[in-house]
Amino acid sequence: MFREVVLGLGSNPVVEGVIKRYGMQLGASRFVAGRTLPEAIEEVRAINQRGIKATLDHLGESVTSERAAMEAKESYLAMLDAIGQSGVDCNVSLKLTMLGLALDEGLAARHLLDIVEKAAQMHNFVRIDMEDSPYTTKTLTLFEKAYQQYPDAVGVVLQAYLYRTMDDLKRLSQPPKNFRIVKGAYMEPVSVAFPAKADVDENYLRLVTTSLELGNYTAVATHDEQMIGRVLKYVHEAAVPRDRFEFQMLYGVRFSLLESLARQGYRTRVYVPYGEDWYPYYIRRIAERPQNLLFFMKTLMER
Repeated sequence: MFREVVLGLGSNPVVEGVIKRYGMQLGASRFVAGRTLPEAIEEVRAINQRGIKATLDHLGESVTSERAAMEAKESYLAMLDAIGQSGVDCNVSLKLTMLGLALDEGLAARHLLDIVEKAAQMHNFVRIDMEDSPYTTKTLTLFEKAYQQYPDAVGVVLQAYLYRTMDDLKRLSQPPKNFRIVKGAYMEPVSVAFPAKADVDENYLRLVTTSLELGNYTAVATHDEQMIGRVLKYVHEAAVPRDRFEFQMLYGVRFSLLESLARQGYRTRVYVPYGEDWYPYYIRRIAERPQNLLFFMKTLMER
């Protein structure tokens, strides 16, 4: 209920206007690593120095013109160049609607292949983020097309709150691939998604364990310490090699926990977003945890 209320308020034009005007000063900078690529690269360098890898995301989604989609593609090509030149330990994450998926699936496919091709040439990697459910099938279709040409350079996100995800996981795992498992951050109807958190949590664990059983490289993306404990129990009992999985968290959330996992010898990675179009991402972060809203309100009251 909390998540639905916050996402609903976030779509209000008045609320959006206020937060866009003051949000970076009122807490958004906690979750967004700057507005420019050089700023983000320096944040990644600092994260690497603490023994943690990164994935870099240029914030943006649902572009409304082919020109904007082209600019988004060029920003990712520049990002891969900057990663290569700086020497940071980092791959990239992207949303297909930023590349024009809402305009033309073929356009988004061409842009995605250009980015994945460059990543493959640079021995880097592209993670395709999952968006709300109307785009799930299209996203997986474009992922499969990119995988056919560049199998070592592309992976995709799967969302535990969708009923369909276990079937998607099993179908896509022949042959094994690279998946990031998340709980899901969009407002979805009960016709497609589990409404209860407990059901999402149980499906999340099933997805992670099934993904590992099927031989996939699995990114366990959660801030839930109890869930991390359950995953660790499973990988120890099943003797899953540590090079078959990693733990991932978002920039600005539970970093000390991720750092502790890194010190224990587990692969770890931070999702590092940057850019001017930070509002939708920030609203989803507030909606995920009441503590994030409290942080925003506390910062507001202190100004």
